[in-house]
Amino acid sequence: MASLCKELPLPPHYDPAQVGQVWRVPYQQRAAEARQWAQQFALQPAANDARKVALLCVDLQNTFCLPDFELYVAGRSGSGALDDNRRLVEFIYRHLARLTQISVTLDSHRAMQIFHAIFLVNEEGENPPPFTLISADEVYQRRWKFNVAIGESLGITPEEGQLYLQHYVNQLKKQGKYDLTIWPYHAMVGGIGHALVSSVEEAIFFHSIARNSQPDFEIKGFNPFAEHYSAIGPEVLDGPDGKPLGSKSEKFLRQVLASDAVIIAGQAKSHCVAWTIDDLLRQCAALDSNLIRKIYLLDDCSSAVVIPGVVDYTAQAEAACSRFAEAGVHIVRSTDPLESWPGILF
Repeated sequence: MASLCKELPLPPHYDPAQVGQVWRVPYQQRAAEARQWAQQFALQPAANDARKVALLCVDLQNTFCLPDFELYVAGRSGSGALDDNRRLVEFIYRHLARLTQISVTLDSHRAMQIFHAIFLVNEEGENPPPFTLISADEVYQRRWKFNVAIGESLGITPEEGQLYLQHYVNQLKKQGKYDLTIWPYHAMVGGIGHALVSSVEEAIFFHSIARNSQPDFEIKGFNPFAEHYSAIGPEVLDGPDGKPLGSKSEKFLRQVLASDAVIIAGQAKSHCVAWTIDDLLRQCAALDSNLIRKIYLLDDCSSAVVIPGVVDYTAQAEAACSRFAEAGVHIVRSTDPLESWPGILF
């Protein structure tokens, strides 16, 4: 049918100026419009797709994507996540007929977590300011220590807290990962920052109704004792006692196995997107390296963490993309015709 070989127009309700705003999605109205849209463009149920195409949206939450929120991913342009989401929402609408399922990860935090200021103190009892990098040597020298005041709330003794902190930063160093970063309080469960960007939520909902495809949601980052950049698993898997803190999930590997293509977008390219792809590549390589060629990164729908005068992870993000491309991941742009994408997709 025509809708299967051509991009669709943007639906009348879509307003690009609203991508940077928080508002309530009118579900009933959008559901009725989505059914009409499906009829107008002869959209079939996703279950009928001859080619299964999955879209994985990483952490497209207010906390990361809107300038007034806690950990806005500005990129070097200053409008990074805003521009990324505008392009992604339009990509979803234009390719409703080709996207079989949309999966979403949600970074989900509470106040007392190892990457939030309250977890650590110095000799003066002060918490580290946001964006402080905590090295293994600094913890060993006790320049930064576990905050014993929160031990009871977390169900651990002061000694256990300090032992765990030292083990955690040692493991990050051993694995060649970023030093422990103290982030601003962000993605707080129950808060507005935790919610999906309204325009993104609306587009996913519209796709769900138009294609009869249930979106999938993956909660990550709830464990107080581990950072959880990757959708696949936490930064450190085991505690100092050898007991597991978490495990590597095979959920998205199964999605790759079941799909002809998995398209990845979201925030931030330097952190959660990069770590997710990195983990996914390891899983694919261990099973069948040809699976890697099913993965597509929407390069223009993801930005690096940049805080002017504080941190700039652009170089790390671009280095990660280069590694991914060398491994076989397709680095593409949302505005390119899908027919021009390399590989097995179209």
